Amino acid sequence: MTRTTKIRKKLKVKLNSSQIISLGFLGVILLGALLLMLPISTKNRVVTPFIDAVFSATTSVCVTGLIVQDTGTYWSVFGQFVILLLVQVGGLGVITVAGAFMLLAGKKIGLHQRSTLQDAVAAPKISGIVKLTGFILKGTFIIELIGAALLSPVFIKDFGFLKGVWMSIFHSVSAFCNAGLDLLGVNAPFSSLTTYADNYYVNTVIMLLIIIGGLGFLTWEDLKSNKFRFKKYRLQTKVILIFTAILILVPATLFFFIEYKDLPIGERIIASLFQAVSPRTAGFNTTDLNEFTDAGKMITITLMMIGGAPSSTAGGMKITTAAVLLACVIAVIKRRKDARIIDRRIGNEVVFTAASIMLVYVLSTVTGALVISLYENLPFLDCFYETVSAMATVGLTLGMTPTLGVLSKIILIILMYVGRIGGLTIILATLSSKPLQEGKLPIEKITVG
Repeated sequence: MTRTTKIRKKLKVKLNSSQIISLGFLGVILLGALLLMLPISTKNRVVTPFIDAVFSATTSVCVTGLIVQDTGTYWSVFGQFVILLLVQVGGLGVITVAGAFMLLAGKKIGLHQRSTLQDAVAAPKISGIVKLTGFILKGTFIIELIGAALLSPVFIKDFGFLKGVWMSIFHSVSAFCNAGLDLLGVNAPFSSLTTYADNYYVNTVIMLLIIIGGLGFLTWEDLKSNKFRFKKYRLQTKVILIFTAILILVPATLFFFIEYKDLPIGERIIASLFQAVSPRTAGFNTTDLNEFTDAGKMITITLMMIGGAPSSTAGGMKITTAAVLLACVIAVIKRRKDARIIDRRIGNEVVFTAASIMLVYVLSTVTGALVISLYENLPFLDCFYETVSAMATVGLTLGMTPTLGVLSKIILIILMYVGRIGGLTIILATLSSKPLQEGKLPIEKITVG
């Protein structure tokens, strides 16, 4: 063995799935930022400051939707196209897209690549992962194409044929990927979908795209395999479907009675439904969020924190995490030794993971909000709203993001990145070399509560 070969072997480090996913997203963000800094990316042909370019790339790849520059008026068609590509890659996942290119190139996908794909889409088993990846890609593009076709009559009427088609494609992808980015600042900067608040058709199409994207790829696969036979669904699919329905209907009812009292009944219903759907975790808004009561803001924060389903385009702690935590509360109340969901026992490792995820989210968002509040001299609740929106990759804002200083933008960038990758993925990527601790210590009771 030559000296050169020995050096190569030493330098060759096999990354685990968590590290590959984390570095993959980081690489795409940096590449996107460099492209967005180019003068051709802006309408006025100016060089975008590095911090704003990184922020815009991060919010796109992490499918968040918080913006420092209005997407429709600041970026050129080239810049908007770069943002759309970043949203698509971020929504599907960097590893899934990489797997798609390998499939198209006819390359053989090895065991390590299959294992990484499995972790990227949170698949329960490695067998059939290549077939699942193909199903995800086909399903995504079909749904986005249908969404664009449904939106095109409205946008073509309002903006002309070419621009209307582009607007339809952009908003379909953005809605399905739960990104919340829009091009409607041409009507009024940072206006989101407020100019279509009374358009029931547009609201319905966007909501359906958000919900379908937020259900998760594994849920689609289960629905495809078992059709309407609910009893045959996996436990995860049952939990996602039940909790999705609850998290739409209950908050919509609360919004109907707490907010929107001045709207006509029809607009009041559609606005309440949209506001219940969008915070998990799309980020579009059809009404002025600054006019919400504190109660309405807290309901929105809770929805943002919960998010969508695992292996979906949505962010947040995930519906299943909230379901497991709720099951733990019920277990304590009913004096059970274990958490149960729909006649199934939940393992302790799942409970520990759910509790860890919640703690990571709460500590990260509260700490970020405190720093921004002190640094910017802004109300804590408004800053908390913004940090939860970033960490849960939602994108809803009370209008403060474009006015924030560099430190606050960096905090939001970090929260968006961690929120999209997942706090536990970051931890596993950092501590991958640590062996699993199997030893058991003596038990001693400690009082809690």
